Amino acid sequence: MKQAVILAAGEGQRLRPFTVNRPKAMLAIAGKPILQYVVEALAQNGIRDIVLVVGYHKEQVLDYMGSGEQLGVRLTYVTQPKQLGTAHALAQARGSIQGDFLTLAGDNLIEADTIASFLNIKPTAVLVKRVDDPMRYGVVTLDQRGEVKEIVEKPAEARGNLVSTGIYAFSPQIFDFIEPELDLPDVLNKMIGQGHTIRAEETEDTWLDVIYPWDILSLNDAILRQIQASLAGTVEAGVALKGQVWVGKGTVIRSGSYITGPVVIGEGCDIGPNVCILPATSLGNNVVISPFTQIKNSVIGDDVSIGPGGIIEDSVIDQGCIIGGHFTACCGREEVKVDHERHLVSVGAMLGEGCNLGSGVVAQPGAVVGNYAQVHSLKLLSGRLPDRSLVF
Repeated sequence: MKQAVILAAGEGQRLRPFTVNRPKAMLAIAGKPILQYVVEALAQNGIRDIVLVVGYHKEQVLDYMGSGEQLGVRLTYVTQPKQLGTAHALAQARGSIQGDFLTLAGDNLIEADTIASFLNIKPTAVLVKRVDDPMRYGVVTLDQRGEVKEIVEKPAEARGNLVSTGIYAFSPQIFDFIEPELDLPDVLNKMIGQGHTIRAEETEDTWLDVIYPWDILSLNDAILRQIQASLAGTVEAGVALKGQVWVGKGTVIRSGSYITGPVVIGEGCDIGPNVCILPATSLGNNVVISPFTQIKNSVIGDDVSIGPGGIIEDSVIDQGCIIGGHFTACCGREEVKVDHERHLVSVGAMLGEGCNLGSGVVAQPGAVVGNYAQVHSLKLLSGRLPDRSLVF
């Protein structure tokens, strides 16, 4: 199998505010968008002819990925004008397919090993994995021969913990079954009903989906577990580095700072003095962390400035935020509402792009702050604030 289709047209509404200005597949984790990890995994397995299905904010994908030459692949782009479903997205690639091919989601984190053994399976087939929370996914039922009997999307009660990863091996015949279906599980169920065999291959390797804002932290943790220490910036005397710490070019880590990996710090950052960065934290490019601030298990985007004396745990702060001194975002178990769903999760704060927070702001666990919100000093944030909120 030498060709792949990556579905990267979706928005990811449940990930707002982080997907208001970018497609879900372009969410940055440890300095790279999720989509790039998928492309790299394919390239490492020798698949270099890749069709990208784009749609929502497609210009961001095109601008970043380009021709694919920098990643050693050849990218062909097709557009899904309206995001109607995964089968509808795949149908847009019909004219670019020459033979058997792999189909993957551009917003799922995988590694090269995840798909290595799957490449030799005969179409039609689906890659499956056992998970702890199957009701978030398409639950797969197998017959006695290990072939797919049925796929049930997000069941109210799961009969098992084996789910579809959304990674498929198809032949061009799949396009004959798509219409009028909109989603690929429905297409496969229709094929099964007509007597076609759908094989299942189980993986125990990395596969993580990002559905809710706090899932970004899980992906970040998984990626950081694979990093190797690299110090391309300037580390002043009196800095303590432990474990795997990756520091980008032009970054300065000032005296008295304490960093325990795995941690990724991007390029052009100014850290410290006397800053504490604890495991599972990634900082983007051009980030400023002022003295006596502590950050743990968090994702900080590009061009973020954080004032002195802050405490940030289990949080996601999008690019361009300016945060005053003594900001507090501590983790706790809290019920978070997403659309009409309610989730009890342990999480800190989720700040959208371009927020401006005054000094002494406290974000309660589970607070979600929309893009470009402005918050005056000494305010307590909780619940969900819409984009461009003004709190004074």
